[in-house]
Amino acid sequence: MSASPAPDRAPATGAGRRIDLRSDTVTEPTEAMREAMRMAVVGDDGLDGDPTVGELEAAGAAAMGKEDALFVASGTMGNLVAALVHASRGGEALVDEHAHVARSEGGGISRLAGLMCTAVRSRGGMMDLDALAASMRGGYSRHGAPTAMVVIETSHNHAGGRALPLPYLAAVSGHARAAGAAVHIDGARIFNAALAQGVPPAAIAAFGDTVTFCLSKGLSAPMGSILAGSRDFVVRARSYRRMVGGGLRQAGCVAAAGLVALRDMAGRLADDHRRAYALWASLRAQAPALVGNAPDTNIVLVHLGASSPGAATACAARLSARGILVRPRDADTLRIVIHRHIDDDAIRVAAAQISLATRSEH
Repeated sequence: MSASPAPDRAPATGAGRRIDLRSDTVTEPTEAMREAMRMAVVGDDGLDGDPTVGELEAAGAAAMGKEDALFVASGTMGNLVAALVHASRGGEALVDEHAHVARSEGGGISRLAGLMCTAVRSRGGMMDLDALAASMRGGYSRHGAPTAMVVIETSHNHAGGRALPLPYLAAVSGHARAAGAAVHIDGARIFNAALAQGVPPAAIAAFGDTVTFCLSKGLSAPMGSILAGSRDFVVRARSYRRMVGGGLRQAGCVAAAGLVALRDMAGRLADDHRRAYALWASLRAQAPALVGNAPDTNIVLVHLGASSPGAATACAARLSARGILVRPRDADTLRIVIHRHIDDDAIRVAAAQISLATRSEH
């Protein structure tokens, strides 16, 4: 594999080309990744092991400061497997009220892991600490399910990519451990959160017993996530991964791309953050009501402030007709995600088109 990223395909910008701001999951593998996939040494990961998968798992564990790690097909699978290991059926998982694991993962921790998912009052992706403490149930209670795990999400998707402050993570972890509950960090974009706070990802992961992170978002691998924790945890997680259909064979072909992602791509996330800020600043200059606080990472929220229940969907449709793809976060808010296929010219075009498309909402 080459020592640096190979030249990539042209960014999505220019006349007649779409600017896709729906998610950083739309990123395509780099040429270095494609070459690594072609040349990958593989084995049967379900029998004797796949050496490239093993290398990726070791690298993922090291990046998170954990003893071991497991390659899984997606972040949703990683979060589900973590819940299956940490808790018995009938236990409780405490999450913030806008957590991705509760709102956007098919209800798996309830439907498959059998946990009661309790949403704790939150603001900006942060659970109210007094409400969290009041929600904790340590040990046996004849009135309710014992709290088995607490899930923290950073950076926080619904909160516009907010990187949750380290003192907050420490406080949540302290409450959980005092009650005998495990802490799982949904770190789908943990490299973005770490960059925003000027710390290594392991400094964030240290507040959790376990952590997941995605290889297929800003890091641009074609698929896959890492679930990291203790050696004993990973032994059990490997069994549950198989149970939910995640047993892998010659997975080194995709794990090779994950290794390139870890090696080459985390450092360039600063470009995404810079461009997200540039978009925010441009929109704020044109229509201050459209945006709130400056983004921490690579996500910008556009607040339409409209009374129509379909305002965000209608605005997204107008933008699509102009070649700008975005996703509604809810009825009156658009979510815009910057990634490596978006260059400075695309930011200028998107800012102008978003300003035009949203004028009817203000």
